[in-house]
Amino acid sequence: MGEAIKVWYDKEGDYLEVLFERKTGYFKETENDAVMEKVDNEGNVIGFSILKVSTLKEQTPLSIELKKHVA
Repeated sequence: MGEAIKVWYDKEGDYLEVLFERKTGYFKETENDAVMEKVDNEGNVIGFSILKVSTLKEQTPLSIELKKHVA
């Protein structure tokens, strides 16, 4: 069985969260105000979140690059 990716959407909060791994980490800002990346203690991207998801349908497609940590 492969690894599970957790996808969670809160309709009331209009918030989407995608986690690639269940690890301790923290969210940090990206170049897009609506998108936060979750990184582990080594800086590896382990997920992301999007705020105000429903407002995205009025905009151009959302495109953002999340960069892996390079030691």
